Amino acid sequence: MTTEVQADIGARACIVRSTDPAKARQRSDAPDLKAVPNVEAPPAAPSLAIPPAKPGRSFRPSLRTALMAAGVIAVAAGSLVFWLEGGRYATTDDANVAAAKVLVTTDVSGLVSSVKVHEGQNVKAGQVLFAIDPLQFQIALDSARANLSQVALNISSMKETYKELLSNVDSQKAQVALDVVTNERNANLVANNDVPRQIYDQSRYTLQLDQARLKSLEHQAAVQLATLGGNPDIRVEDHPLYRQARAAVDEAQRQLDHATVRAPFDGIVTQVDALQPGTYLVSQTAALTATGAVALVSASDVWVDAQMKETELTYVKPGDRVDVTIDTYPGVTFKGTVESVSPASGSEFSILPAQNSSGNFVKVVQRIPVKIAIDRTAGAPALRAGMSAYVSIDTGHRRSLSDLF
Repeated sequence: MTTEVQADIGARACIVRSTDPAKARQRSDAPDLKAVPNVEAPPAAPSLAIPPAKPGRSFRPSLRTALMAAGVIAVAAGSLVFWLEGGRYATTDDANVAAAKVLVTTDVSGLVSSVKVHEGQNVKAGQVLFAIDPLQFQIALDSARANLSQVALNISSMKETYKELLSNVDSQKAQVALDVVTNERNANLVANNDVPRQIYDQSRYTLQLDQARLKSLEHQAAVQLATLGGNPDIRVEDHPLYRQARAAVDEAQRQLDHATVRAPFDGIVTQVDALQPGTYLVSQTAALTATGAVALVSASDVWVDAQMKETELTYVKPGDRVDVTIDTYPGVTFKGTVESVSPASGSEFSILPAQNSSGNFVKVVQRIPVKIAIDRTAGAPALRAGMSAYVSIDTGHRRSLSDLF
C-alpha cells in the first residue's frame, strides 16, 4: 500500500470519529473508499459524543406549560363568567300549568231534563250545558205574576177607599155643624120654656154621637193614609206591597232562568258522563257531588304556578320575562311574564300550618307561589291544567366584580 493511500484512509477515519458538524460535512466531499482497490477500512472506534437532538424536541416543555396555563386561565374565566351570570336567572322544576276551572251547577233543585254537551266539547260563554225540568218554576212564576196583579188592584182600591173616607169625613163634619146649631137653638128654647126638655136632650146627644162618628171616620182615613205610605197620590209601582210582589216575580223568574245551566266562560267541559237526564239535582249538595255539576276548564285563561324557593326570589319581580318548558312538549319553549308573586308562602294557607312552639325547630326553605302568564301564540301546542313545567325567570340582575371585595 502506498503512502498516499494510507494517508487517505487515516484522514477518513478521523472524519468519522469527529463530532464537529463542519468536519462531518467533509464526508460528502471525500473520495469513496469503494473506489480504492484492495483497501480495508479499519473498524470505527465507538463514539463518546452525545447524539444531536431531533428537530423541534427542545420546544415541547415550553408548549406544554403554555397549554396548561391557558387551560387554567380558561377555567378561571369560565368560572368568573358563570358567577357573574349566576344571579340573573331563577329556575325551578316545581311548577305546573293551571287554568280557570269551575264546577258548573245551579242553585235550584229539580229533575235534570236534558244534557246538551258531551265530554271534551269546546263551548262558548252562554252556551247551554244542561237543563232542569222548568214546569215547576213556570208555575211558580205564573202564580207570582197573578199575585202582583192582585196587589196592584188592592193598592188602587186602597187609594179609592181613602178618597171615600175623606168624603165621609166631610159629610160628617157638615152633620156635626148642623147638630151644633140645632142643639144651641133647642138650648135657647128650653131656657124660655118654648120646647120640652126632651127635645133639647135629644139634640144634645145627637150632637155627641155625630161628633164621635166624625172622629171614627177621621181615624179610619188616617189609617188608610198610612197604608198608602202617607202619600194619597203614591204610584202603584212605588208601594211597598207592590215591590214585595214584584220581588217574588223576579225570584220566580230567576229560578226559571237558573233551571237552564249555561257556561260562564269559554272552555272545555269534562265530567259530563256523571250527569244524566232523570237525575234529581239537589241545589244544596250539587257542587259537592259529581252527579250534580259539569266541570268547565278554560281554554284561554291559562297560566303557570311556580313554587319558587324563597332564596331564589331576591330579584324576581312582576314583569320579568320567563322561559317555560313543558314536559309534554320537549324542545318547545313557551314565553311568559311574571304576573304576581304571592305575599305569603304556601304553608301559610295550609289547614295545619307549621308551629314552632315545641322547640324542635328545623329551618326549611319555604316555597313562594309565583304566577306566570303565558304568551299565547297561534299554532302553539295546547296547554292543559296540571302539566308539569320547568321555568327560568330572567331577573335582569347582573353581579359585578365589586361584589367579590
